[in-house]
Amino acid sequence: MSVTKEKKSELIQAYKTTEKDNGGSAASQVAVLTERIRNLTEHMKNNHNDQHSKRGLLLMVNRRKKLLSYIKKRNPAEYEDLIKKLGLRK
Repeated sequence: MSVTKEKKSELIQAYKTTEKDNGGSAASQVAVLTERIRNLTEHMKNNHNDQHSKRGLLLMVNRRKKLLSYIKKRNPAEYEDLIKKLGLRK
């Protein structure tokens, strides 16, 4: 259900912006959050009364939204590329 260390490392390697990036860039944070959101969404389909997980899901979605707006403001081309790679809508 949760994102393993290996999966998180793969996502960071795939979406890092510089060679020294260890997961701190906005793009890699968005990628990890997207994976966690997808996993938690699957959990919520089976456990729709889990209010604690629902709150966590909403917090993650809002954090990702803020990071995406930051990327869009800073570099619109990077934003477009990122949402296409992750399969997110505008």
